[in-house]
Amino acid sequence: MNSRLVLLHGWGATSDDLEPLGRSLAAAINLPLEVVALAAPYLHPQPPGRQWYGLFPADWDAVPAAVEALQERLKAITRHGPSMELTVLLGFSQGGAMALSSGCSLPLAGVISCSGYPHPNWQPADEHPPVLVMHGRQDTIVPATAMDGITERLRSDRCETISFDNGHTIPEEMVQPMLTFLKRVLKGS
Repeated sequence: MNSRLVLLHGWGATSDDLEPLGRSLAAAINLPLEVVALAAPYLHPQPPGRQWYGLFPADWDAVPAAVEALQERLKAITRHGPSMELTVLLGFSQGGAMALSSGCSLPLAGVISCSGYPHPNWQPADEHPPVLVMHGRQDTIVPATAMDGITERLRSDRCETISFDNGHTIPEEMVQPMLTFLKRVLKGS
């Protein structure tokens, strides 16, 4: 049975940003894995980039509606093909924050946050899906301490963290831990 990997790009990027990573993971996982790269709904102040909500300054009041809209998109996507339980949500930076806020209250197979951060007032469901949080120790865009804010809110037995020597990026050495996580959470597919 097929599985699905949904990609959420960061602030100012486009849906194309994470597609090479998604294709690389799909090719290496040795499972039928459909890759879907979603575009954020709003134009970034510097087009052609997109944003899930305004970030500089941060429009935290827009976050609940942005999360709800993303959850509706995910529900629509999973009506056809792989179900929620066979879907992993992977986000980078602002997309990582959106993956956590929207995915941790859905019955997904898993959530991956790369260089993400917790939204203010975010409270994940007690029975959230497995989560992989990765963050660069030299990240000057989203401080590495954001990982602590994420893990403080998640059940430790359902959350794995990896910090790496690099900045605001997804370095090549993080591909293998992502593959290991994907294989683990999708093993029943």
